[in-house]
Amino acid sequence: QVQLVESGGGLVQAGGSLRLSCKASGRTFTRHTMAWFRQSPGKEREFVAGINWIGSSLSYADSVKGRFTISRDKAENTVYLRMNSLKSEDTAVYYCAASSIETSSRAYYKKELYGSWGQGTQVTVSS
Repeated sequence: QVQLVESGGGLVQAGGSLRLSCKASGRTFTRHTMAWFRQSPGKEREFVAGINWIGSSLSYADSVKGRFTISRDKAENTVYLRMNSLKSEDTAVYYCAASSIETSSRAYYKKELYGSWGQGTQVTVSS
C-alpha cells in the first residue's frame, strides 16, 4: 500500500499559478502510475492528469491541456502538478492517486485503476 499526502493548494486569482505536490511513502512507489483527479461540489471526481512510473507516458484531460503539467521526482517520491492560467472552473479539491497496474496512458482516467488516494488539497480560483 502506498500512502499519499497532497499539499500546495490555496486561493489564487484567475490567471495565476499553483504547484501541487503529492508525497508518497510505502513500498514500490517508484513503479506506480500516478494521477491527479479533482472534485467540485455536486460533481463527480474527474481525471486531470496521469504519468507512468518512468515519466515517459503522460495523459491530460482536455480541459487542462496546455495549462497543467504533471511530473514526478522518483528520488523524492513526489509527484507534482503545475497549474498555470488558472480559471474559476478549476476550483476543486485535488486528489493524488497511485496505481500498481501497468496500462496504456489512454486508461489513466479510469478511477478504478487506483488503489491508493490522498486526502485532497483545496484549490480555489477567484475571478
